Amino acid sequence: MSSPHTLLVRLDSVGDVLLAGPAARMAAAGSRRVTLLAGPLGAGAARLLPGVDEVLTFDAPWVGRDPAAVDRAETAALIDALARRRIDRALVLTSFHQSPLPIALLLKLAGVPWVGADSEVYPGSLLELRHRRAAGRHEAEAAMDLATAAGFALPDGDVGGLAIHPPPDTGPLTGTDPYLVVHPGASAPSRAWSRERAARAVAALAGAGHRVVVTGGTSEKELTAAVAGEHALDLGGRTGLHELAGVLAGARAAIVGNTGPSHLAAAVGTPVVCLFSPVVPADRWAPFGVPHVLLGDQSAPCAGTRAVSCPVPGHPCLDAVADDEVLAALDRLPPASPADRTTTSRTTTDRTTTDRTALETRA
Repeated sequence: MSSPHTLLVRLDSVGDVLLAGPAARMAAAGSRRVTLLAGPLGAGAARLLPGVDEVLTFDAPWVGRDPAAVDRAETAALIDALARRRIDRALVLTSFHQSPLPIALLLKLAGVPWVGADSEVYPGSLLELRHRRAAGRHEAEAAMDLATAAGFALPDGDVGGLAIHPPPDTGPLTGTDPYLVVHPGASAPSRAWSRERAARAVAALAGAGHRVVVTGGTSEKELTAAVAGEHALDLGGRTGLHELAGVLAGARAAIVGNTGPSHLAAAVGTPVVCLFSPVVPADRWAPFGVPHVLLGDQSAPCAGTRAVSCPVPGHPCLDAVADDEVLAALDRLPPASPADRTTTSRTTTDRTTTDRTALETRA
């Protein structure tokens, strides 16, 4: 076969898609074209990935905490859109607890002749490559393992870290003096500090002489205002995903829970102090490829529960982290300035497009 048109599938959120970035570059190095099928929460991150030529969006009814209803018309539209693109190969990237088989069935209905995925259950005729994920592999490494098994490899000089297209200059937002980013929000409250604890941490960081920038999405403006108080610059609701990447790229370090901005910081080379609740395993979801320190009681009663909200009164696994632990974690990170950082990337900015009309279902 000549160089294939490869489809990558990653249907969940921002962080999941960012962790698929190295595998996307592997596919791009061995393909004439790479299309990425994302969910509505992750599509914005997909558009930032080097090596991805086109992004399609599908709100899969088997993904997420608030899944879409099954819709025959939308499912048929996905199958038709994929069939028109004449996909040669597809890699379905999933987390360890997810099944690749629902989307594999739709890919087969779209005429995709070769599909590979990690699958613990018998796939019948849905997979040409039934790969077995190695125990304890980080999500980014597991995706690269699957791409390797499919015959792809990283391009020369690419060390396999997270990367995005260069972010914009956000100096007019942040100012030019050195700063730390505190991102207090998370889609799962169990994975971040409580509002009150985050506000106390910002006050302590400011009291220790750090300039602090607090970030958050449009829906988090009330949270960021309360956390920033009089001690920090509040950028809540003032940045899209790419602008947030720019703010993170300019920071000495990011202090954030186990959520998308943790992986976005890693993608721009910024060290991370990660408030890591043990509701999911750190070996699979810790910041990848950058200096980082994990804070939080990894043996807390909530360990392994995948709970969205903390099941233990007082959220002790994270809210019990003391201010001096945060300050000590910052001291453990390398002192390099943002200007010293480099990230692996593939020069594909001019070939990246987005299908905004074929499939923007429930975006």
